[in-house]
Amino acid sequence: MAVAGAGGDKPFAKAGPSPLSRVLRISQLDAFELDGALEQLVWSQFTQCFQHFKPGLLTPVEPELKALLQLLLWRFTVYSNSATVGQSLLNIRYKNALIPGQKYRPMSRPQKFWFALLTVGEKWLSERSHSLFLNHPAESNARKARKVLSILMGLTKVASLVNFLLFLQRGTYPTLTERLLGVQPVFRGPQGPRDINFQFLNRELLWHGFAEFLIFLLPLINVWKLKASVAALFSPLKELRGTEGSEETHCTECAVCGEWPTMPHSAGCKHVFCYYCLKSHTIADICFTCPKCGVETGTIEPVRLHVGTELHQS
Repeated sequence: MAVAGAGGDKPFAKAGPSPLSRVLRISQLDAFELDGALEQLVWSQFTQCFQHFKPGLLTPVEPELKALLQLLLWRFTVYSNSATVGQSLLNIRYKNALIPGQKYRPMSRPQKFWFALLTVGEKWLSERSHSLFLNHPAESNARKARKVLSILMGLTKVASLVNFLLFLQRGTYPTLTERLLGVQPVFRGPQGPRDINFQFLNRELLWHGFAEFLIFLLPLINVWKLKASVAALFSPLKELRGTEGSEETHCTECAVCGEWPTMPHSAGCKHVFCYYCLKSHTIADICFTCPKCGVETGTIEPVRLHVGTELHQS
């Protein structure tokens, strides 16, 4: 829609959002989260290729392999498009902030190489620094270099913290690397208004309320008693089939788990229980009944089983 200018001579179009408009802080942080999730996904897929090999095969060269995969991602993202994968998903890319002006300027080649060195190289050095100086005497130059490196890494972390506080205040340069290289994320194109679908929001609110109701309700349900009730329903069928007719079965099989009773105990009926099975059920349900015969449990008493053996001479 054309609108008349101040002098009324020339109309001018209503300006939309600039492609170089500032990116929201949350969008920049979301891009970093997406990049980290992608790196973990690529590494997990890579390690699954060696899951049937000897355990620990990749451990000696794990930092180098991670750096190689990160360089491959850098080659086809930042080097090619001046944007990481997370930024591409959010319609963001890097611009060269060292060149003033409103026109978009992509990252220069030195900036891209320094970006790879400061991101991939820093991660590799932090993971490999311990083993690089491990087998050296305490007074050697290598140990001194390690101390200097530790101090530098500590100062870098402090500088990164200060930079992040500045980012929260000003909204630019979320990482120290971006501030040092002079690269800044901007939108690829104009950002249109967001169309909110209230049907989707209502569905999300409904499921969220239902999930909270289940979280409140499930702890109130006595699962142990429910399992015992279901088992008691099927116990008459077992008796009709003759699966528990003998006295030997009562003494050599736990009425709860069906295994050989560990620390056998009884609770007022002819069946035998494992001590832990019986104790856990009686704690969870004070009105616990035997799942085999339905008798309410009484005093828990230990049972001594006598197992007879027969020797056959050849």
